[in-house]
Amino acid sequence: MDYRIFHGELVRLAALDSESSALELARWMGDTEFSRLFDAVPAGCPSVHRMQQSIQELQQEQPQIYPFAIRTLQEDRLIGRCELEITVWANREAFVGIGIGERDYWGRGYGTDAMHILLRYAFTELNLHRVSLNVFSYNERAIHCYEKIGFQHEGRLSRWVHREGRRWDLVYMGILSAEWQALQQACQRC
Repeated sequence: MDYRIFHGELVRLAALDSESSALELARWMGDTEFSRLFDAVPAGCPSVHRMQQSIQELQQEQPQIYPFAIRTLQEDRLIGRCELEITVWANREAFVGIGIGERDYWGRGYGTDAMHILLRYAFTELNLHRVSLNVFSYNERAIHCYEKIGFQHEGRLSRWVHREGRRWDLVYMGILSAEWQALQQACQRC
């Protein structure tokens, strides 16, 4: 049994600290390309103080949300964040959100590794049944990543978000515990 449940091949999940993480989070959210991939709200330039408040609110007032920093194993560098939000405990389901804020780490497997860790935590530690997410239809790189991990397309909201004069769909994807376990067993046989 591996007791390092928050470690992957490239990254580890750690506490999202309001003091040390806020500067990076504010910088990432000020990057309009990142913010348009990460969130539906219009791009802005949040202050470090506002990001500190946001992190503190996540940690203190919302026990159903599990926020994490994504840190590289090699340099212990903060490169992104992710969270698991339990939507209905009785149904054992949650929504996941993830973002790699450091552009040098985009498209290199760091987000995929972090998502693997988060799913392992969701299904083996929290005993969840389903993990869902939504993604903008223009974020093809993320959709491909989620498909590779095992998420299935479950629906979409047509023309849900407005970006640069046009409307884009919001794609819903999900993975069940049994589907994830089958993929893990198949990978062990490889």
